[in-house]
Amino acid sequence: MSPVVETDVLIVGSGPAGASAALALSTYGVPNIVVTRYASLADTPRAHITNQRTMEVLRDLGVEQDVIARATPQHLMGNTTFCTSLAGEELGRVRSWGNDPLVQAAHELASPTRMCDMPQHLMEPVLVDAAVARGTSLRFQTEYLSHTQDADGVTVTVRDRLRGDTYEIRAKYLIGADGGRSRVAEDLGLPMGGQMGVAGSINIVFEADLTKYTAHRPSTLYWVLAPGATVGGIGAGLVRCVRPWNEWMIVWGYDVTAGAPDLTTEYAESIVRQLVGDDEIPVTIKSSSAWTVNEMYAETYSHGRVFCAGDATHRHPPSNGLGSNTSIQDSYNLAWKLKLVLDGTAAPRLLDTYTAERAPIGKQVVTRANQSIGETAPIFEALDGLSPQTPEQLWANIAARKDTTEAAEKQRARLREAIAFKVYEFNAHGVDLNQRYASDAVVPDGTPAETFARDPELHHQPTSRPGARIPHAWITSGTRTLSTLDTVGKGRFTLLTGIGGEGWVRAAAVQDIEIATVAVGPGQEYEDPYGDWARLSEISDAGALLVRPDGFVAFRHATAAPDAEALLKDALRRILGHA
Repeated sequence: MSPVVETDVLIVGSGPAGASAALALSTYGVPNIVVTRYASLADTPRAHITNQRTMEVLRDLGVEQDVIARATPQHLMGNTTFCTSLAGEELGRVRSWGNDPLVQAAHELASPTRMCDMPQHLMEPVLVDAAVARGTSLRFQTEYLSHTQDADGVTVTVRDRLRGDTYEIRAKYLIGADGGRSRVAEDLGLPMGGQMGVAGSINIVFEADLTKYTAHRPSTLYWVLAPGATVGGIGAGLVRCVRPWNEWMIVWGYDVTAGAPDLTTEYAESIVRQLVGDDEIPVTIKSSSAWTVNEMYAETYSHGRVFCAGDATHRHPPSNGLGSNTSIQDSYNLAWKLKLVLDGTAAPRLLDTYTAERAPIGKQVVTRANQSIGETAPIFEALDGLSPQTPEQLWANIAARKDTTEAAEKQRARLREAIAFKVYEFNAHGVDLNQRYASDAVVPDGTPAETFARDPELHHQPTSRPGARIPHAWITSGTRTLSTLDTVGKGRFTLLTGIGGEGWVRAAAVQDIEIATVAVGPGQEYEDPYGDWARLSEISDAGALLVRPDGFVAFRHATAAPDAEALLKDALRRILGHA
């Protein structure tokens, strides 16, 4: 056997979770190795919706502009269309992904970033290239076989698939980011809720110039109501834009109890023709693959020195576009904690907060994504399309909505309402941004429990409460305009205060950990010309917010405090696991 390879953190998997873990760790100066059993990064689009919170993470990690340069921009994402085929009748649209004027305003107010459509085969190279440039060692065709852990680290046995031999990698910590069939999670015995394989789906990636059917209603998703489309639970055949307007992916269902069909080129092209509705347009099939719709989530994300992230811990359909977003955010949450434990700043118990904070989010995401599938049914119901019937009867039901009868008018109203209700899948701004953490890495401030003024799945509610992401506000420093989120992160804690908060600034300077200080107010390093921060900070000018490296508020004190040093020291002891 070859000599043992050593590193601080070994990451199994190079997908969104593994790649972003590597990028964050290398950005923080933590030695890490990524192994993947494959010979390349993702070669199909797979995950694609990239929400504002993930863009904030990528902004902090210094790759936001690289993603923007390759992604489909927000304004080309949002005319989610329901139709009988791309060339056929249109049944209705939903302004989606922040493109409704009111939702767009909410997006602008919530974050310095814009969401975009970044297919996984384009996202992974951005993350991995930056990680490798900053120090990550990447090993392709290296298969995880097993691991054992002890008090000091984890010994992982891997197989080089080129040479055929096995060797060991010794790491202080192991991250299993090896997807929905995670062997690391299986070996770790993570307790799981829910079930796998609840329905079957097929992805068909193809090239075709569909400009004449799509450019006038630009969108990421076109949902096609067609006979047989309800098989598999997706609710309709889906034509997804990968690159406007000539690279596409179709999602089509199959009966999981009968097994996947033979994915021949002829079969794939027949599905493409049916959903596009044009038998003449040139089509090139690039790939076809079968997968299952899952509804499973891990109740615990780690055991000892081994952690799991991404699809290894939350397995769900692509509804709401939450998969890669949640995966990247898992790794971002874990990386700064590993860094502080590895350099001795924090106690190992800080790592227990990873499960406490991310497992509830994973469960919420799995539940929401599967619920969104069910919320497609009313569209079929409005057209009497759920009961078994011939294609001719379905088309007659669809045509009936154009009649001048009272029944047809009611049908049109039901269809409009059913399509509008899909806002819970396509504009769930609160699901994206209203994450709240409750763990030992958050110090409650004794204020009453938070209540939401509007539906928390649809609407973002900014707050500076401990356990919430710091609110975004535009502030200035000299001639620069920047977001409050731009003042935090970068792998260190940040204390925000204002005029009269000098005691907090002095307290931050004498702690045993680096704390950046940000004073906001007239004549300070940062000013609040619009008054937005004064309103959103929810503290007085002399109060203080202590923000973690991941942008979440860890400690809040509404006013000046004569014992600021002691208060801050006690808060940090608790947050860092020394209490």
